Amino acid sequence: MSQQQKNFTAIIADDNKLDRLLLESYVKRYSFISIIGVYPTATEALEVIRKNGIPDILFVDIDMPGMSGLELRDLLPEIPACIFVTSHPEFALESFELAALDYLVKPLNGERFSKTMERLELFLNLHHKAGLLDYTLGGDVLFIKDGVNQVKLNLHDIIYLEALKDYTSIVTTNKKYCVSSPLGNLLKENDFRGFLRIHRSYAIQKHFVKQVSSKGIKINEHLLPVGRTYREAVDKILQS
Repeated sequence: MSQQQKNFTAIIADDNKLDRLLLESYVKRYSFISIIGVYPTATEALEVIRKNGIPDILFVDIDMPGMSGLELRDLLPEIPACIFVTSHPEFALESFELAALDYLVKPLNGERFSKTMERLELFLNLHHKAGLLDYTLGGDVLFIKDGVNQVKLNLHDIIYLEALKDYTSIVTTNKKYCVSSPLGNLLKENDFRGFLRIHRSYAIQKHFVKQVSSKGIKINEHLLPVGRTYREAVDKILQS
C-alpha cells in the first residue's frame, strides 16, 4: 500500500462463529482495511457504532437473531459501503434497495471476494475525494476533472461504463477514469444515449463487441455479464 493511500475502517457482524472468523481472515488480507470491531449480533454492532462513530465499511450477515443485517443497514444508511455476506441469495434485491455495494453468498469464494475488494477500494477512494471529480460534455468529447487536471476523452473511444454505486467508472482502450455520477444518470445524458445497457452495472458501445455467448459479451478483452432483465433487449439490438 502506498503511503498516500487512505486506510478505511470496517466492522463485521455475523452470528456464525466460523463464518465470522473466515470473513475476518479474508478481510485482513487487504491492507487498505482496518477491522475495528467484530460482533456476533447486529444489535451489538449497532450499540458500538452509535457510541464510537460510523465506520467506512460494514460487512454484515442478513439472517441473525434479533435484528437482521437488513434492519441494521436500514438504521445506518450513512455508512458509505455495506457488503452483505449471507447464505440467503433471495434477499439480494432488498439489499441493493438499501444501497449495498455488493452481496456475497456463502460459502465465500476467494476469486469473487477479490473482485468485491477491488470494487470496494475503488469506491472508497472515490468517496474520499468525491469533491475532486466532475465531468462536462461537449459534442463528442468528455472532459473529466481529476484533481486539478482536465482529461479530454472522445466518447467514441469509451469501451464501456461500470456502475460503482454513486460513481461511474469509464473504461477506455488505455485507462479507467471515474466521475461522480451514477450510471443511470449518466445514461440519461444525450451524448450517452448510444450506449447499450446490458446489466445493472454495465453499459457498452456496440462497435467494441467481439463476441456474444451464454457467458456474456466479450468487448475488446473484457467479458461482461448480461443481466436477465436485459437479455432479450440486448439480443435484439446486437442482432439488428
